[in-house]
Amino acid sequence: MAPLNEYLDYWASHADDFGEALLEHFALVGMVLLWSLALAAVLTLAVMRSRRAEHISVQLLSAVYSIPSLALFSLLIPVTGLGATTAVLVMVAYNQYLLLRNVLEGLDGIDPDIVEAAVGMGMSPWQVLYRVKLPLAAPMILAGIRLAAISTIGIATIAATINAGGLGTILFSGLRTMNQYKIVGGTLLCALVAVVADRLLKLVERVIVKRTVH
Repeated sequence: MAPLNEYLDYWASHADDFGEALLEHFALVGMVLLWSLALAAVLTLAVMRSRRAEHISVQLLSAVYSIPSLALFSLLIPVTGLGATTAVLVMVAYNQYLLLRNVLEGLDGIDPDIVEAAVGMGMSPWQVLYRVKLPLAAPMILAGIRLAAISTIGIATIAATINAGGLGTILFSGLRTMNQYKIVGGTLLCALVAVVADRLLKLVERVIVKRTVH
């Protein structure tokens, strides 16, 4: 293994390449999370009034989540082609299991007496949802968002195999050419992004939960 200073020199001289890949990764992950949250909100509203519908939807999404990402990429490539579109569709589909499961568990875990009291105060169903249920379910919802974010960061790396860009481009380029500087640099950046995202989302989670409790 090369000395540390050689790694540092290489990374410094190729900072533009690493920076571009990092920005592509952020853009891809951000797009996926936005679409994932929007779709999860629609699915939640569609199934939340029926426990049977909730169970069926979670089971179906669990089956999708169990399929390897490369297999899903391969299934979609003939339809949507290589690139970010296929990667986004696959990652949004994966995230629905993590998001919907946590949202529904959070909503279903609320004490019925609290909901009944809110209705007794004259709140409409929408008011009960936004002013009572969602704040109380916030810990589970935020935990699901954090899991989806970390999962997306990891799968986005694999998405480089279908020309979706991101940090995986650096990593897989290094593997093809046996360039240890790219391999180590790409791996460290992927791990760093995941760790930082996890820490930040945990911090946001604690702040929001604390405000909800008080």
